[in-house]
Amino acid sequence: MNRRNFFLTTAGLIPAVSMAARRPNILLIVADDLGWEDLGVQGCKDVPTPNINSIAGSGVRFTNGYVSCPVCSPTRAGLMTGRYQQRFGHELNPGPDGEADANFGLPLKETTLAERLKPLGYATGLVGKWHLGYRPQLHPQKRGFDEFFGFLGGAHPYLTGRAGRVNAILRGAAPVEEPDYLTDAFAREAVSFIERHRKEPFFLYLAFNAVHNPMQTTEKYLSRFNSIQDERRRTYAAMLSALDEGVGQVLARLREARLEDDTLIFFVSDNGGPTRQTTSRNGPLRGQKGLVFEGGIRVPFLMQWKGRLPPGKIYDHPVIALDIHPTAVAAVGGTIPPGAALDGVNLLPHLTGAASNAPHAALYWRFGLPGAIRKGDWKMVMEGAGPPQLYHLGEDVRESKDLATSQPEKLKELEADYRAWNRQLIEPRWQTRRLRRKAGA
Repeated sequence: MNRRNFFLTTAGLIPAVSMAARRPNILLIVADDLGWEDLGVQGCKDVPTPNINSIAGSGVRFTNGYVSCPVCSPTRAGLMTGRYQQRFGHELNPGPDGEADANFGLPLKETTLAERLKPLGYATGLVGKWHLGYRPQLHPQKRGFDEFFGFLGGAHPYLTGRAGRVNAILRGAAPVEEPDYLTDAFAREAVSFIERHRKEPFFLYLAFNAVHNPMQTTEKYLSRFNSIQDERRRTYAAMLSALDEGVGQVLARLREARLEDDTLIFFVSDNGGPTRQTTSRNGPLRGQKGLVFEGGIRVPFLMQWKGRLPPGKIYDHPVIALDIHPTAVAAVGGTIPPGAALDGVNLLPHLTGAASNAPHAALYWRFGLPGAIRKGDWKMVMEGAGPPQLYHLGEDVRESKDLATSQPEKLKELEADYRAWNRQLIEPRWQTRRLRRKAGA
């Protein structure tokens, strides 16, 4: 007998849970600075990623999966809330650890996914990178997470887990000494969380810092890539292999605990890869981390729910990480309050065939001065002071042919749509050190 039933709502056919049945677990895995072409399932040839690939093989791969910002912290703010982070001023990264603006952090008035699931009886845990606030009231355990093991900042070394640093590894609020390679440690802690909460519904946010700088690895992983001559690429390959192995350990624990069919899994990167710094690959897309061209915002985006979503499905309509929040809430039978004003949408009807329309009429980006809008296959890019550029992604995914001059009416349409969205936003609540210098602050 199936542990779940299904019912019809006005939004279409979505999975729901009877009060007597266990709600599905939610596993959200976020990689850090992973490039579009860094996975085997995305075209990578020199680094095997069989475990991450298996999520796509058993579920859905989104060919037009986006994040709401080309850098770390704003993307995570949008991911956790399901809302464009520019609506509440979380538009920019805070700068180096220890130098963040006093205003930095996810506002308390915003509701995290953990805060939505916890009242529904979920055990909630965060393992890994937070990057949404340093102050005590912004700590993960003040934002809906029962448990936290990780660090609060934006980057962390992999081989140094000593307590007492500015950005220490914490268990809860207490600094701890961590002897293991950090990617291995996060996998270990995720497996432990699953084991301890296997008999109750859980939400695990597993936010690896791999494959973000600094480029550090161990001989265990490095020895797998002796055929790669370039030392930076070899190190990056080792770091990526460690990430894949960590994901594999988590997936294996779900299978061993017979929870695989009862777990909705998301895998996404927080932005495109910083190619020059780490040898990450975004091809054939243009640009990299920090840019609103496709290479900065289109990312590996996978979703698995065995028995509920079709295996091996390729989904081509544009989606965005903002959709994870409402999709997870719908999957567990929860509701979003009418006043929540989420920008993300529940993807389940679109993936089960109950809805045939595109989830979004348009997607938007604003990252300080740069901005962009994608509407259908058309995309307008504004890099700053220069004139807007126009691309047709269906024919030119590389964004190599600017059609702004030859398609003035389409450009005018997208400019109007972007301005209408932009009027709904507020100014950034802080600036990066680079922008403060430019402004003379």
